[in-house]
Amino acid sequence: MTNEPTPEERLPVALIAEDDRDIRELVTAKLSAAGYHVLSFGNGPEALAATHKHRPDVALLDVMMPGISGLEILTRLQKDPATRTIPVILLTAKSQEFDINSGFAVGAADYIVKPFSPRDLVSRVNAVLGRTPA
Repeated sequence: MTNEPTPEERLPVALIAEDDRDIRELVTAKLSAAGYHVLSFGNGPEALAATHKHRPDVALLDVMMPGISGLEILTRLQKDPATRTIPVILLTAKSQEFDINSGFAVGAADYIVKPFSPRDLVSRVNAVLGRTPA
């Protein structure tokens, strides 16, 4: 007999990469409360490595981070057949139409502008994954 969770018992995994600790903790708390297992990172290189190691169900990436930007991580994920199907939601203060269009052009599943409503963020993560609210 195994102690591994069944697919029905397995929590969806959300990876968050955000260099602002307060935002990272807020997103982690809200997604955890909504029924996600959250992997949280403060920089791009750690987030990219974790994305390959853990294959999350969804990744939320800050566009402007130290080391590797969220856009660069998204570009790398899109080029790799093993990670190209991971939906990525970009989090950013960049709200110009050009910036938003650039994010979608690289392959973002959604684009959330800071400041954002935590409730809206959870709803949009659920929508990207086709989940009903927890």
